[in-house]
Amino acid sequence: MATDVVAVQHAAVNDGCCKKGPGYATPLEAMAGPRESLIYVTCVYSGTGTEKPDYLATVDVDPNSPTYSQVIHRLPMPHIGDELHHSGWNSCSSCHSDPSASRRFLVLPSLVSGRIYAIDTQKDLKAPTLHKVVDPKDIIAKTGLAYPHTAHCLASGDIMVSCLGDKDGNAEGNGFLLLDSDFNVKGRWEKPGHSPLFGYDFWYQPRHKTMISTSWGAPAAFTKGFNLQHVSDGLYGRHLHVYSWPDGELKQTLDLGNTGLLPLEIRFLHDPSRDTGFVGCALTSNMIRFFKNPDGSWSHELSTSVKPLKVQNWILPEMPGLITDFLISLDDHFLYLANWLHGDIRQYNIKDPANPRLTGQVWVGGLVRKGSNVVVEADDGSTYQVDVPDVQGNQLRGGPQMIQLSLDGKRLYVTNSLFSTWDRQFYPELVQKGSHILQIDVNNEKGGLAINDKFFVDFGAEPDGPSLAHEMRYPGGDCTSDIWI
Repeated sequence: MATDVVAVQHAAVNDGCCKKGPGYATPLEAMAGPRESLIYVTCVYSGTGTEKPDYLATVDVDPNSPTYSQVIHRLPMPHIGDELHHSGWNSCSSCHSDPSASRRFLVLPSLVSGRIYAIDTQKDLKAPTLHKVVDPKDIIAKTGLAYPHTAHCLASGDIMVSCLGDKDGNAEGNGFLLLDSDFNVKGRWEKPGHSPLFGYDFWYQPRHKTMISTSWGAPAAFTKGFNLQHVSDGLYGRHLHVYSWPDGELKQTLDLGNTGLLPLEIRFLHDPSRDTGFVGCALTSNMIRFFKNPDGSWSHELSTSVKPLKVQNWILPEMPGLITDFLISLDDHFLYLANWLHGDIRQYNIKDPANPRLTGQVWVGGLVRKGSNVVVEADDGSTYQVDVPDVQGNQLRGGPQMIQLSLDGKRLYVTNSLFSTWDRQFYPELVQKGSHILQIDVNNEKGGLAINDKFFVDFGAEPDGPSLAHEMRYPGGDCTSDIWI
């Protein structure tokens, strides 16, 4: 049965039927797609002390397979020190109307080395191969860009990658790289003089002729670890940058102020007609909703907050949740976020985007778990720690970081590595013992989250030593890679 599932998924990837391109015509059609059987995971040795190349792991997530919940293939990169981070596809649902397009290549930007890898998944979904390396020297020579982060395919066939700085790590040199369909460097996407203040993630909504990007910080700062003084020094962002699409003209800069420090992941609602979305602000642990005004300009408002915890035995008297990732279900009914420091995952009903309602929460790690040195001070003066269960006899390490939802919205996969330097600073056990992947069972009708105790992928047991698992992609696309037009 496992082979049949992979065959169906492979057909979904290539979409040979009906002479359509990759992905699905609508988000709701995607929800009815085949269940995921494989996940590709970026895995990092950079910064861990293990002198091995980072690699792309293939994980079996088919419960009917004899290798369920196991790494079944590893594709090492040809270089050491890349820091594989986020990934994207050469084609997605934005190309669904183009029968010549194919979701074949997974694009892997390397945040530290600046290389970009194109990985071929067509010959064997379970065992992808290296297709091409985009040399950082070529990128710098033609664009001045370095520190590539987020990759999205465009309906034109090009691939756009946000880059967070110049070769020296200065944020002033950041912008958006364009690669053609053969992964040749075309140049910058944004118009000259229209670079954002800082770079990180981006999402475009073509029906509203808009792209919005977010602001992490200067690579010269964040690559050295998190230092609160760097925030005061202006080396981290708090802005959203609103661009005309596809022209690349910076139309508006939204200052999120002290409620919006370190805005990271950004998602429009999946319905391409909608003119609203959310951004997760890590340091202040706030979800901000942005929306279009009647005059065509854009505004923002505080949507929901994760209250900081008053703590003892930590570097600060209060600990933010540190929202490092969030996503929205394909039907735009639920939003899920991960609090990397606190250790919980939350589910919100956003059928009314202006009024999110908490409907589920589960603890899967964090710095305030029982057995930690850190304790929480309650409002009544008492102290407490959070009970976090073991999974298959394994104590959960670190906190929830990247998340990925199944197309049908019933399974949430969770990794726990953020960035090797920050992992080493806040969760040294991750660097020492490796990270893991969990699966959370989701009630996507009434709400609710629960750990699936039958699924645990331990990257502490890798053949070349413990590694750090970061972002996840399904071969058939997912709710954080596909954009509808």
